Order: sequence, then C-alpha cells, then structure tokens
Amino acid sequence: MEIVPAPLARLISGFEKLPGIGRKTATRLSLHILRRPAGEAQQLARDLAELHSSINMCDNCFAFSEQNPCRICSDSRRDAGLICVVEGPGDLLVIEKTGAFNGLYHILHGVLSPMDGIGPDEIKIDALIRRIKQGGVREVLIGTSSTVPGEATASYLSEKLQGLVTVSRLACGIPMGMDIKYADEHTLARSIESRKITVQK
Repeated sequence: MEIVPAPLARLISGFEKLPGIGRKTATRLSLHILRRPAGEAQQLARDLAELHSSINMCDNCFAFSEQNPCRICSDSRRDAGLICVVEGPGDLLVIEKTGAFNGLYHILHGVLSPMDGIGPDEIKIDALIRRIKQGGVREVLIGTSSTVPGEATASYLSEKLQGLVTVSRLACGIPMGMDIKYADEHTLARSIESRKITVQK
C-alpha cells in the first residue's frame, strides 16, 4: 500500500531529478513546502512556470538574462578587450561576487569530456573563436576548473587561440589562510607553476 499521497510523491520525484538532491533531501523539501502556507507554494509554482518564458540566453556571452545582450555585455564601463571563459553560469556569478574582474564573459556551458560524449562541438568554443575574430579582444582569461576535464578544456582552448589573442589562466594553488605543510603535492606543484613575480631584479 502506497502511504505517500500521489501529488506529494510526484513532487518528491521532481526534486530528485535536480543535481545533488537525493531521495531524503527531496522528501524533506517536499514536506517543507507542504507545511508552508499555500500562497508560498503557489508563488513558487508561478516563479518556476515563468522561468523559461522570461529568461533567455545572451547572444554574446551565453549567460542567462532577461535582456539580450545581457547587462554585463551592455555595460560600457566593462573592459570589452578582456574575456573570461567559464564552464557555466554559476562560475560567472562567483567571479562577479569577487569584484576583481571588470571584463566580459564567455560561458561554454560544459567542458570537454570524451567519455561522456562531450566534444568541442557540444560546447560554445566555435562561438568564442568567432567572437575573437570579430576583433577588439586582446586577452582571454581561461577560468575553467582545475579538474581533469577543466584542464583538458583549458589546454584545448589555449591551442585553438594561439596566434589570435593573449591567453591567460586563473592561477591555482594554496588557498588563503592555509598552512603550506598541509597542502597536497599536486596543489603545491600548481602553486609553484602559477607563481608570480613580486619584485623584479
């Protein structure tokens, strides 16, 4: 006998499809919504229903936005000669929070992963190259993760962009506040490779 009412079971099933959400978390979220006032659940349903109709993809950088081009691409105060290439929209949000980057972005919407059938044609690499060839870009900062697919994507991009533009890579290494003796060998090696000169001879 099924003890979970069908509408609740469907909601749990829907939450389970989200990344990082297992059965227990999906159940907890569903029960939380059920315990809240009906108006909150209805507002959430309206927000979800409007999501795809009100948000599009920017033609320039492929960020999700209500306007096209997006607010970042439309901002004349940004440095249009510097483009940061990231894997997904979440990476753009994290970099923007730092306030340290004033250029534009290009979102790949994935990384190269042949094992998963993701090659150059499945992500926005060709669009990046076309964008650079239009002129005005002096540097591309590759901001992919330091995972195996992220590094493979960075290497591929560096090769494809050679001779077109200056290519830089986000520095990787020891986090702020970390004691060096606790760093693993790989992290420490990347720190050494990514070192920067603070005093010139």
